[in-house]
Amino acid sequence: MELYTNPIINSDYSDPDVIRVGDDFFMIASSFNHTPGVPILHSKDLVNWEIINYVFERIPFEKFNDVHHGHGAWAPAIRYHNETFYVIIPFVDEGIYISSTKDIYGKWSDLWCLIDDCGIIDPCPIWDDDKCYLAVAFAKSRKGFNSMIGLYEVSPDLKIKKTDYKIIYDGHNDNPTIEGPKLYKHNDYYYIMAPAGSVKTGWQTCLRSKNIYGPYESKIVQMQNDTPINGPHQGALVDYDGKFAFIHFQDKGCLGRVICLQPVTWIDDWPICGDVRDERLAGSPFVSHEYLLEPYPKYNIPTCDDFKNKLSLVWQTPANKIDNLYEVNDCLKLYCINKSLDNLGSYPYTFLQKLIYDSFIAKTRVVFDLNENDETGLCVMGSKYAYISFKKINSKVMLYVKEGSFDGNDSIVYEENYNSNEADLNIIYDNNSYYFCLNGKKLPFSFKAYPGRWIGTKIGIFARGENNGYAKYSYFDVKKINK
Repeated sequence: MELYTNPIINSDYSDPDVIRVGDDFFMIASSFNHTPGVPILHSKDLVNWEIINYVFERIPFEKFNDVHHGHGAWAPAIRYHNETFYVIIPFVDEGIYISSTKDIYGKWSDLWCLIDDCGIIDPCPIWDDDKCYLAVAFAKSRKGFNSMIGLYEVSPDLKIKKTDYKIIYDGHNDNPTIEGPKLYKHNDYYYIMAPAGSVKTGWQTCLRSKNIYGPYESKIVQMQNDTPINGPHQGALVDYDGKFAFIHFQDKGCLGRVICLQPVTWIDDWPICGDVRDERLAGSPFVSHEYLLEPYPKYNIPTCDDFKNKLSLVWQTPANKIDNLYEVNDCLKLYCINKSLDNLGSYPYTFLQKLIYDSFIAKTRVVFDLNENDETGLCVMGSKYAYISFKKINSKVMLYVKEGSFDGNDSIVYEENYNSNEADLNIIYDNNSYYFCLNGKKLPFSFKAYPGRWIGTKIGIFARGENNGYAKYSYFDVKKINK
């Protein structure tokens, strides 16, 4: 039998939720301040995934026309009810919003507000007879408390909050920082799968009760033990062929929160996740395991874009896009937009994609036509970042290597005159460090990679300025470096 290896997605798809509809599996993840928002992935075998859509193109709040790192769409849930897909999205400062569709590959509805309150996070619904309930957690930074699970009753169409939340579980003693509840009903029990402890060093807890309002018993059903899979954190139970699997994330620093798959063994009506070494104890994450379903390797997340008439779905910007920002027609043509010129970490229109390999080389080619003070280049973006760029100053093109951080201005590491309007640019990334290459020559500066705010490091391209010059990127290619 063929084996798969964890992580099944070595990329930052934080806070995954997964459902099965027929023979298809669909996953969503957090997107925070990046747009388009809430990615949707599809699989046939729970191991190989393709990205198929996003729930929304723009965040419907004016502040997200600028960059607000770590805000935006946190830990959404996806459910299928009455032949309709629903995604329930917590905007941590604005409330709980819903979008729906009959066609998961098509256009989703405009977001509507279900709960107008800040600090309510990780919402997950369940329909039970003619009622609907919503389990939630709480952000201490906004609410002043956490480590609790709450429950609302809402209308079955997810449009009306019928009751305020009631605390149904207090985890302060046994499961501190419990959050991310995913609500299910199986046999005679209501189950809540929820991580506790912390993102990097915590464990997976399961709560169960025969009454949705409790009281709830708790059991740790998965923990790191002696494996290299730390956390293991927030995820989803999903059924297949009469069995169950658990998909969760693991924090891998600059790679972000990567996705792992575990088989589930039911013992005394508890879903023990991963390797069951002792039926009395929590499961341990498998590093590798036999495929749970017939392998379907056709699907993958693209790492290259030839910019032929449309953008790959891997690209996002850290704020809402504006009209006339770019064109795609045999190349990606970026216009130099006058905004946030001093700090690239605050520039809303950097085109970014997630890391997907521990070691890689990223290549692109650019031809530019810059006016005075226009700039374009290639970046590695995190809370601290660096980039190589070309900028027109006093009618001359200058080559720069710069570094910066979210909380400060960018500084010049290197500069020289550049006597061309085109270039081949590379990033070489390995062991959380990277350097740039220009026209096949390695530049003598290396940088440490840093994750962003709640997300992994990203790489990308940008154009910015004052006089509407432009840059044409003919491709973007990322290849794994095999050691």
